[in-house]
Amino acid sequence: MSITKLNGYRLQRMIVAGANLLHENKQTVDAMNVFPVPDGDTGTNMSLTVLAAAKETQNGDALRVDMVAKRAANGALRGARGNSGVITSQLFRGFFKGLEGLEEANVSDLKQAFAQAVQTAYKAVMKPKEGTILTVARACAEAAETLAEQTEDIEAFLKGVIAHGHEVLNQTPDMLPVLKQAGVVDAGGRGLLYILEGALQHINSEESISIAEPVQKSAQEEYAALASVENTSITFGYCTEFFIHVKQPDETTVQQLKSYLGTIGDSIVCVSDDEIIKIHVHTDHPGLALEKALTIGSLSGLKIDNMREQHNNIIDFTKQEPKAQNAVQSETTNQKPKKEIGFVSISTGEGLTEIFHNLGVDEVIEGGQTMNPSTEDILNAVEKISADAVIILPNNKNIILAAEQAAELCEDKKIFVVPSTSVPQGISAMLCYEADIDAKTLAENMQEAMQAVQTVSVTFAVRETTIGEQQIQKGDILGMLEDDIAVVGKDIAQTTKDTLAKAVTEDSEIITIYYGAEVSEEDASALSEEIEATYPDCEIDLQVGGQPLYYYIISVE
Repeated sequence: MSITKLNGYRLQRMIVAGANLLHENKQTVDAMNVFPVPDGDTGTNMSLTVLAAAKETQNGDALRVDMVAKRAANGALRGARGNSGVITSQLFRGFFKGLEGLEEANVSDLKQAFAQAVQTAYKAVMKPKEGTILTVARACAEAAETLAEQTEDIEAFLKGVIAHGHEVLNQTPDMLPVLKQAGVVDAGGRGLLYILEGALQHINSEESISIAEPVQKSAQEEYAALASVENTSITFGYCTEFFIHVKQPDETTVQQLKSYLGTIGDSIVCVSDDEIIKIHVHTDHPGLALEKALTIGSLSGLKIDNMREQHNNIIDFTKQEPKAQNAVQSETTNQKPKKEIGFVSISTGEGLTEIFHNLGVDEVIEGGQTMNPSTEDILNAVEKISADAVIILPNNKNIILAAEQAAELCEDKKIFVVPSTSVPQGISAMLCYEADIDAKTLAENMQEAMQAVQTVSVTFAVRETTIGEQQIQKGDILGMLEDDIAVVGKDIAQTTKDTLAKAVTEDSEIITIYYGAEVSEEDASALSEEIEATYPDCEIDLQVGGQPLYYYIISVE
């Protein structure tokens, strides 16, 4: 059946199919990833980005092609991971711009969307490099320009676009010496073609299609290409990503930020929409990037990866016997290659758990107030980490003793307990992580860093009681400053503000709000805006904590 018009329903299914095919082949793409750094995660990052786009297309009716494209662009931007993922999100963003205002799209419209996608992606990258996903995307757009004059059949059009994309993909080793040295084509370009191939495979289907769920499968691919590249090719060691929340960011602000990031790193992608600026940068000083960003707005979605460590892990993997490799691939995600320092943190709530993982924590144990993990629980977490030394962050004063006991019982690793008494202290400790220092020094630095944090938490009384001169009724809202009840109230927002007032001083600079499972995003945002108005000299950062029992946990630094 010849298809000459693309409606929203069909585009939505094609995006999901493209995301699924890339997801199925992400390990193949990972194994090709030697540029810009050999950290073996391009397929994974692109897959997570496009799956986020696909999930967003399921929100609302898929009537108009431009609305589906817009949802995909929004989902991709917020789900973007890594350099390749951010560039992919910009391809989606430009694709939407090319379709804006359209209920249906023909090949001429798709030609415009491809061209706009490439233009938007190139603009987002500070120093575009040929032989990458950008080159393959441009080749697809050039083919679209020619094919739109030759056919009205969208299926034939896409087949021609993909065929030319493969021709140029096969030329990428001649454009980037590191690809030729490793004997691979560009990973990002291959990932992009998987997306288009998946979309093409489903273009004639009228059936609904489900978004793929992550599955464990053995990797058939050898990672020799990544291992063949020296670690010295990684000029800057930390892949740093985050969102800056700012309404209507102007172009001057974005350009100035790009210029600054260029002085501390490379592989810079800096993009924005009406509410956020998405940052990706490779740098040896993530803290400098964060400090600069905080002068513009509040931050969220922080992720810092040590790329040299990722590359070393790949090299270690390739040195194993095939039988051992298969065993590693078939084990759960808890079994990871050996590292010098591992981290265990106690926390509760999906948002807080994700934050700790993004900061480099290997094992997060569910627990906290009223739910203290045992010494055995902590020991089991320590044993899962293949590291010479492990740092434990209890994040609650009632868990410190169990952590210290676990340290005494552990015989095969050096254990250091950093006695954090709250989640904000634990997060502050992880933010000062430096890979190039020994575990003992790092633990000391962490302990020093967390002393600058004041913690406010807001919960409710489970029974009637009297504490000092405070008469507390069941259901009262309790504002805690560290471990002491500072405010008793009836309203969650007012109690939070009153308690925070006791914690903020003239030296306070950053207020980070983690809202709990019982608080809506709307209520949390409203409170955040009030706090921002009250403390204009402080940077306010709102994060999803997802913690039970506590409406808010707030860090004041």
